[in-house]
Amino acid sequence: MKPLKNLMSSEEAFRTIMDNVQPKQKVEEIIIGDANNRILAEEVISPFDVPPFNRSGMDGYAVKAESVAGADKVLKLMGEVFAGEDKNPEIKDGECVKIATGARVPDSCDSVVIVENTEAKGNNVIVYEPVLPFKHVSMKGADIKKGEIVLKKGEILTPPRIGVLAALGIERAKVFEKPLIGIISTGNEIVPLGSRLPAGKSYDINTFTLKSIVERNFSIPVVHSIVKDDKKKLKETIKKGLRNSDMVVLSGGSSMGERDLIPDILGNSVKFHGVKVKPGKPMLFASVNEKPVLGLPGFPTSCLTNAYIFLVPALRKMANAPNREEKVVKVRMAQSVQSSPGRKQRITVRIENGKAYNVYKESSTITSFADAVGYVEIGEGVDLLERNEEVEVKIFNW
Repeated sequence: MKPLKNLMSSEEAFRTIMDNVQPKQKVEEIIIGDANNRILAEEVISPFDVPPFNRSGMDGYAVKAESVAGADKVLKLMGEVFAGEDKNPEIKDGECVKIATGARVPDSCDSVVIVENTEAKGNNVIVYEPVLPFKHVSMKGADIKKGEIVLKKGEILTPPRIGVLAALGIERAKVFEKPLIGIISTGNEIVPLGSRLPAGKSYDINTFTLKSIVERNFSIPVVHSIVKDDKKKLKETIKKGLRNSDMVVLSGGSSMGERDLIPDILGNSVKFHGVKVKPGKPMLFASVNEKPVLGLPGFPTSCLTNAYIFLVPALRKMANAPNREEKVVKVRMAQSVQSSPGRKQRITVRIENGKAYNVYKESSTITSFADAVGYVEIGEGVDLLERNEEVEVKIFNW
């Protein structure tokens, strides 16, 4: 075994990865019923006003506001208008028309008196309270104006934004194709779920955490079977992954043990190998025929930490998605925490009663993440976080 040398800083490693991943340019057109959580590939301009007419916001009577300037006004009922009807009666001073919520307000009217403030008597309606002009009326174009840019290229199609498309009668949307991300877990020590767990082995965790990360970040996972520590088989699987994917993510096999073969397989395409972070030091990154290959550590917490910091932003860039929003809260440490000088350390924490509790155990423990709401970064030159010291907790947003 050899120690990793010439470690790259976390910041430089991040820049190297981001400089070597490119947004996908291919666009596809899909029905909006399938467009949830997709990335819009064009701006959307409204072809008409929404609502396309003055619309009643309440059940009641459409009137001229000046006709009911005082209380207890008696108006002559001139008919009724229901939602969906194309009626536009001419209403004069002293007249009104019964109207339903969502119905078109006649052009000759400027307000709606709610039914609770009226009393119907034969062909007359008594209005007990005056109304101001445009009261209880959604004006034409109040929601969306014709020619307005309502959605921008690169926005995530959320349920409300899909609702905007539907309001404009748009059945199909142009979206960016999702990147295909090959996932390859390696090592003799892991076995697939559903199989017997022999002594000295562990179940494969990283395939499933990485698959979930890829799916949550606008990409499609292409999962390969576990690859044992066999140079020929590893090489074949990486080649297959590069053929069938836009990026390959490996876990395990990137440190400097006797069976860590990936650095040798990738050879001169490796941009860096080893990062000044804890956990996650034995990470590598390569570019093979302009396709990125990210080698993550095999231990679950190291793998997840680096996936969160380095992989998620790369996925979002490839998918043309907006940058991840991060929430930061300031709290005090519930206990002191020792660090490793010379490496940026990220400790996972939970927050209780305004204090941060360290839940990081070691690189191999998945509960170091499962029990956490976020993490605290400790700088390279810091060897101790003291109890009651104020820290910034970066809340996880996968």
